[in-house]
Amino acid sequence: MAQVGFVLKPSSAEARDLAADLARWLLSCGHTPVLLAEDGVASPGAVIAPEDALPPIDLVCALGGDGTMLRASRVVGDSGTPVLGVNLGQLGFLAGFLPAEARAALTAGLAGNLRVEERSRLAVTVQLGSELVTRTALNDAVLHQGAMARIVDCDAWIDDAFVAAYRADGLIVSTPTGSTAYNMAAGGPILIPGAAGMTLTPICAHSLTNRPLVVPARSLIRLELRPEAKDVVLTVDGQWARPILHGDRVEITCAAKPLRLLAGPQSYFDVMRDKLHWGLRGAR
Repeated sequence: MAQVGFVLKPSSAEARDLAADLARWLLSCGHTPVLLAEDGVASPGAVIAPEDALPPIDLVCALGGDGTMLRASRVVGDSGTPVLGVNLGQLGFLAGFLPAEARAALTAGLAGNLRVEERSRLAVTVQLGSELVTRTALNDAVLHQGAMARIVDCDAWIDDAFVAAYRADGLIVSTPTGSTAYNMAAGGPILIPGAAGMTLTPICAHSLTNRPLVVPARSLIRLELRPEAKDVVLTVDGQWARPILHGDRVEITCAAKPLRLLAGPQSYFDVMRDKLHWGLRGAR
């Protein structure tokens, strides 16, 4: 008997219906489905638990898009529980299976017959005055403008070596997984999952000499706002946000444990070609 957890796309009727169907099927197979209390789905025989008090789980099934995969990483990434994604979104870069493939994928995953990819994550520690807060990210941590269209003035260090004083619309620190998200849109480099590194990419830098950097995974990136910076927000994986003030300190390095992702049938480059039109040639 296995315990299978579910993480759902918020406010998605399709995700709720599929979770209820898969929960009934898992029970018929002798397994125990575990549903998050925050998702508001009830199914006879299923265990209901809040995110911060989950019982031991053998596998997590994320029903949604890439945002749901980021949420699943936040919920179980530290435990090493493998995550299987069923794509109900638009891009589906991280969720490797279609809804029609969900039962077969879960059967294979529980039997240990799916390829496991270890995706590095960020550990983001923020010193907010006397308060110390740590969050993890599968994709990225971003310092950006708040409600006002202002410039972000920020000093950056890598392993205590001063890098530069950035004047930009923001700064992105990303994992290899996140390098094809906001980082790529901002002109940053693409890192293949498995590469031991992070990227530091300015958003619309106000200097032609500010270029993206690839940083060793074991390095510590430190960001501090300059006194003139106003209305700056730190966002972690788009799941958590906090205003940042001059005097606050943001430190970012690779998290101790990667996310264990149960991969779909497509290779990384298959997904790149299919989802991002990588290498697509124009019509002649």
